[in-house]
Amino acid sequence: MPDAVVIGAGPNGLVAANLLVDAGWTVEVLEAQKEPGGAVRSDRGVHPDYISDVFSAFYPLAAASPVIARLDLAAEGLLWSHAPRVLAHPLLDGRCAVLERRVQDTSAGLADFAATDADAWESMYRTWRRIGPDLVQALFTPFPPVRAGLRLAAKLRATGGLRLARNLTLPVRRLGEEEFAGEGGRLLLTGNALHADLAPEAAGSGGFGWLMSMLGQSHGFPVPAGGSGALTAALVSRFRRRGGVLRCGERVASVVVRGGTAVGVRTAGGETVDARRAVLADTSAPALYRDLVGEEHLPSRLIRDLERFHWDFATFKVDWALSGPVPWTARGAVGAGTVHLADGVDGLTRFAAQLATGHVPDEPFALFGQMTTADPRRSPAGTESAWAYTHLPQRITADAGPDGITGRWDAGEQEAMADRIEAQVERYAPGFRTLIRARRILAPATLQALDENVHNGAINNGTTALHQQAIFRPTPGTGRPETPVKGLYLASAAAHPGGGVHGAPGANAARAALRRHGLHALFHRAQRV
Repeated sequence: MPDAVVIGAGPNGLVAANLLVDAGWTVEVLEAQKEPGGAVRSDRGVHPDYISDVFSAFYPLAAASPVIARLDLAAEGLLWSHAPRVLAHPLLDGRCAVLERRVQDTSAGLADFAATDADAWESMYRTWRRIGPDLVQALFTPFPPVRAGLRLAAKLRATGGLRLARNLTLPVRRLGEEEFAGEGGRLLLTGNALHADLAPEAAGSGGFGWLMSMLGQSHGFPVPAGGSGALTAALVSRFRRRGGVLRCGERVASVVVRGGTAVGVRTAGGETVDARRAVLADTSAPALYRDLVGEEHLPSRLIRDLERFHWDFATFKVDWALSGPVPWTARGAVGAGTVHLADGVDGLTRFAAQLATGHVPDEPFALFGQMTTADPRRSPAGTESAWAYTHLPQRITADAGPDGITGRWDAGEQEAMADRIEAQVERYAPGFRTLIRARRILAPATLQALDENVHNGAINNGTTALHQQAIFRPTPGTGRPETPVKGLYLASAAAHPGGGVHGAPGANAARAALRRHGLHALFHRAQRV
């Protein structure tokens, strides 16, 4: 009988499992899919000569995460690779806002939009350098972040904290207008904010756009050399070397609860796997509470709150094998790992408004990844392994474009949406379509079939909006990995601090389980040695 059973071998489940075995626990991880990784997987499914990331691709949060750093995954063979440029946002007139590897180069490029914006970017980055490490530490610890929060508060008092706090609550459109005279800095902030399901006019979107932009400036947007699956392989290797057990193709059907305590799980095949100390669930909150635990073991208030659980937007993704480099009109996009495609901040607002009204956007904001640019191992020399994704409403009411897309996602609708994304790329890179050797379409339902946590393509396991963050995540009054069932912990991005590959929800759940058994302080001392 293992000390702990972990449901799901996504990055958070694997981080939790690693921390538990580090503390001397015996741990068994059960994964429904035939391979581990959740939304951190790569394959050769588009073309045999090209490595493609199936879900996530760039990992600034992993690069900055103290949780990931402490695991020393380099010892398991993990290498990070960087594109020459971090991120670009081209405009149709050939101008381009570029987040460069060096802050001086980013500033110089923004000065082409407005001379004063070089100083504005460098000032923003100086603030980040002063408070960024403590902010990240505070974000990635259980809520409330007492120790990290006190350190952060002290630094904020010394750096105009009230004004910074105001800036972080602003809509990103307003933040960009206050900080930058030209369009370049505004584009970088706003495009980064829309990596989440936040409109340019949403409160708090300024803070998210600032965080992602500053992480990109300080850490880049690195990729695992050889494909995102290399990150998963390193986590699995570390876990198994320490005696952990991983079983794939084992779907958990229910959590076994006796006397209000989780004592194990039951698989779809009828096997009961007992857990001596804890069950940790790297699943969505609705799936854990409704499907695996059952309402009879939960407070009625939690059941009512789940009715208001807010998923983030659906996602539609296309992967390509290209015969050559993307022919960008804006030279600044050449060499960028990530490229944002939208017609300025107004184009991003228009896109967000269409999503808010349930419309499939006619000119979708596309996040475009140039993976061979970021990692030459991904495809033969002179070619490009590429992808783009866009967001869609969870419930489609109408199509703002000409194709009458309804969300059935039959073959015709999938092809029409993929063509629409390609048309958006073609606007900024004429001739792009002539380079396509092969493509793969991943509609929202397809993404969910490959990873059940990605509900209809919701990649953040719940909205990033303020009303479902911190003490409101996943429901009001929670904010921590503990659940109403003793010995059961929510270890997925549905828990604080939310989406992104940084391992914090898994680490928080593992530490909560250790704390319940009086091993938390011992574990922390061992990690510091």
